[in-house]
Amino acid sequence: MNSHKYQESVDWLFAQAPNYQRDGSSAYKPGLENIKKLCDLFGNPQNKIKTIHIGGTNGKGSTSNMLASVLQESGYKIGLYNSPHLVDFTERIKVNGKNCDKEFVYDFIQKLKELPSEIQPSFFEFTTIMAFEYFYKQKVDHAIIEVGLGGRLDSTNIIKPLVSAITNVQLDHQDLLGETIEEIAFEKAGIIKESIPIISGDEKISVREIIINKAKEMNAEFIDATMIESSLESDLKGKYQKKNIRVVLALVEELRKQGLIINEENIKSGLSNVSNNTNFIGRWFEFSQNPLTICDTGHNKAGLEEVFNQLNEYSQHKHIVLGFVNDKKIDEVLEILPKNENYYFVKPNVNRGRNPETYEDLLKKSEINYKIFQNVQDGYLSAKQNCKDDEIIFIGGSNFVVGDFLEKNLRN
Repeated sequence: MNSHKYQESVDWLFAQAPNYQRDGSSAYKPGLENIKKLCDLFGNPQNKIKTIHIGGTNGKGSTSNMLASVLQESGYKIGLYNSPHLVDFTERIKVNGKNCDKEFVYDFIQKLKELPSEIQPSFFEFTTIMAFEYFYKQKVDHAIIEVGLGGRLDSTNIIKPLVSAITNVQLDHQDLLGETIEEIAFEKAGIIKESIPIISGDEKISVREIIINKAKEMNAEFIDATMIESSLESDLKGKYQKKNIRVVLALVEELRKQGLIINEENIKSGLSNVSNNTNFIGRWFEFSQNPLTICDTGHNKAGLEEVFNQLNEYSQHKHIVLGFVNDKKIDEVLEILPKNENYYFVKPNVNRGRNPETYEDLLKKSEINYKIFQNVQDGYLSAKQNCKDDEIIFIGGSNFVVGDFLEKNLRN
């Protein structure tokens, strides 16, 4: 595939359909009408594949990749739909860990250019129908579909899965999903379908009650993953992965009930080889050992708390590169930052990327040692220059900060 033609087509897609993750809420189109029309035009490929639906605020990417790895180890051909991508668009759509074929992407975008004018899909709707069609053409045994945003009105919610899961509910995207945990839980619980089992990994009583009530309403079995005890570990190193592993084990148990053959060795091996089996990066990803350089895409208060709790276990001095998008509540994030470290605040290279100068008044009040940079790479290079051999560099705050960093440095 001519890489220039491929990139031109992807650039067209971004220009044609603004992407919420890059451009913000003005690009978000909640509701299922568009995706229904799109799926009808393509012969409803989502109904021709067996799917598993994974929602939640944090952990849905890790959970879906861990499950994919376990199922691949069990001998199944697995489609995996995740978002956003970190480096290349094709990361969003994988089969057995291999990124979607660029020629397919190019050809499919040509078809999208010929859509009837009454259908004006969002970027995510475009990529969702693309994933469904790719998985159908690839004849996958099962496709694991990660919710994009929320659940009830998310375009992935057109599927009728074998089982669904909600990893957890935290405050995030309040401008679109609601100001309270309970309001957001209502949106997440919207993926619960008639008579289809729902697995919950959230420990909060109020969230659990909302999911249970929705499950009763839909005559769906409620499965509480928080009751599972396991010593199994994953090669995904974040301590928070223990909670996600419980959800994966509950999913595996339900899929076994539905006839999938998954043995204990498949589970152990699948959890231990996620990065290798699915090419998943960005979650407590150790980019280098000298100096120890870690990046993590945790980007809301709950996710960042988990990240900093783990960082605090290292006694070494840290150089922390952080950047945020516009809808993040910076004051809440600054409250949880470890003191006495060196900070490098950067602007993510997307329309939603927030210039650190706009919150410098908060930085001054927080009394931390910081510098400001207009892009991720400059912040990282400054951290690297200042970092002594036995110190640590951390990069995070946003998917786009990690994506920028990896795009510039993985290939070098």
